[in-house]
Amino acid sequence: MADEKDLVEDGLEEDIDETLDDDAEFDDEGDESSEKRPSDTGWYVIHSYSGYENKVQKNLMHRIESMGMQDSIFQIVVPTEEEVELKDGHRRTVERRVFPGYILVEMVLDEDSWYVVRNTPGVTGFVGSGNKPTPLRQDDVDKILKRMEAEAPKVKVSFRVGDRVRIVEGPFEDFMGTVDELDLDRTRVRVLVNFFGRETPIDLDFLQVERT
Repeated sequence: MADEKDLVEDGLEEDIDETLDDDAEFDDEGDESSEKRPSDTGWYVIHSYSGYENKVQKNLMHRIESMGMQDSIFQIVVPTEEEVELKDGHRRTVERRVFPGYILVEMVLDEDSWYVVRNTPGVTGFVGSGNKPTPLRQDDVDKILKRMEAEAPKVKVSFRVGDRVRIVEGPFEDFMGTVDELDLDRTRVRVLVNFFGRETPIDLDFLQVERT
């Protein structure tokens, strides 16, 4: 069982490293309420079934209130971010879970708080080594929270270099082509389109093409 939890923990840390921008900076001013936390407060990760994160969050908030644990368990966060996607020719903004099946809890870990969290309906366990939950590094938590505050939603990318795509917007609408280059920072894609027997590169926005 310990090996399995180690693998889960390692997988989560890899997801965090891959998902977060290494250059992201967090405002050092912090939250005034967090300054009043006990010194042994930490952020822990609990696991739930994917798709039930919000329900588990509500269940845990209810238990904290009904069992008077507000002085030991402070925040329950389901990491999400906004994404723009193109569906049926229309752009729409959707909320996407960054780490499906994982929930962050800011708490003072002791027997009572562990019991309240661990026995919340939908919680399948803590992430940690053996039977001991392992707190996240504060800089990782800061990056996650900062990411959630981002004003500009991410653009969902469903294609990669070499994929066949169809242009769905602009003067080249309905033309077929091949993805030649992706610019994730500018959310632009270069598509090679065949014109009169020769491939011509066209620079487009991510939302102007869809994978075929």
